[in-house]
Amino acid sequence: MTVEFVSQVHVRDSSDLFPKPGNDIDVPFLRRYADALEEAGFDYTLVPYGSRGFSALGVADALSQLTERIKLIVALRPNILHPTAAAQALATLDQLSGGRALVHLISGGNQAEQARQGDFLTKAERYERTAEFITILRRAWTEAGPWSHDGPFFRFDDLVSEFKPVNGTIPISFGGSSPEAYRVGGALADIYGLWGEPLADTAEQIASITAGAQAAGRDGIPRIWVTFRPIIAPTEEQAWEKAHTILGALKAHRTGAAAPPPENAGSQRLLAAAAAGELHDRALWTPVAAATNAQGASTALVGTPETVAQAILDYVDLGASIVSIRGYDNLNDVVDYGRHLLPLVRAELARRADPPLVPSPPAGSVAVGV
Repeated sequence: MTVEFVSQVHVRDSSDLFPKPGNDIDVPFLRRYADALEEAGFDYTLVPYGSRGFSALGVADALSQLTERIKLIVALRPNILHPTAAAQALATLDQLSGGRALVHLISGGNQAEQARQGDFLTKAERYERTAEFITILRRAWTEAGPWSHDGPFFRFDDLVSEFKPVNGTIPISFGGSSPEAYRVGGALADIYGLWGEPLADTAEQIASITAGAQAAGRDGIPRIWVTFRPIIAPTEEQAWEKAHTILGALKAHRTGAAAPPPENAGSQRLLAAAAAGELHDRALWTPVAAATNAQGASTALVGTPETVAQAILDYVDLGASIVSIRGYDNLNDVVDYGRHLLPLVRAELARRADPPLVPSPPAGSVAVGV
């Protein structure tokens, strides 16, 4: 199995551990961060999306010219762009980057956040819209002649898409932890993103994705993508000291009234894991998720690089083939992961793929069965 690594891009020198005011794009920092991702050996970078911030497509277009190898995953909500325009914009990014574009579709997990950009659909309707969005994207990238569409959420006539992705299509990633998500993503996605939950819970989710794929009559399932926030140090004691320092900083940065319980199933699952215990399996640590109200991927893997590498491999053994890791001190953590963590995981995967040869018996010997 090929295992690839993702980290999220950042456009300015501010982080969870060292937050700074402002919401501007620091182009020199973006260039430095992109260089660090490539030097560290990451295969992908995720360009995140939020209603308050930058355009993910705009930053991805810039990254296509600042990078040479890394693949660009654009987070996109189906409510902000008509699928025909999205297909065009993503094909443009793919051409600019020489075939390195992917898209991660976010159906939406917070009613207020969706409403900020004019989306008032119910959760069930949002997932149905995503399914229709995926269908249109793929057809726009592959259809040769004019075609029309009249669906529950999108309608257009005589679309001609002459501008195509480099390799004919673009991989589509999908996320969600609800029955609706498993059904739609299992049926239609190329990649399915999960947040870092205990191993047993992750296995349960993969089974649900598999069931969604089988119900759709699909051969195989999407590639599984899991996400963690590793906290590494040379010794276990130093790693745990670092983890508690980070937790203290996260709590100190919280201001105002307590946030309401999250609406999305993924965050609810992370908080349930945190309520069940602080430490799960080999190294999964949940207090950082509880401290942030599980806003996004927020569980940590804590320990030496060797411990965390083995913890990542536990998820690979469950079927994950894409692993997203990002830290709390963004740029420095990217450098540390590239030096100390990614090589360990890749070395073990290479060892598994190329087991030592068994010496042949000497000439004239007789093999004896038992």
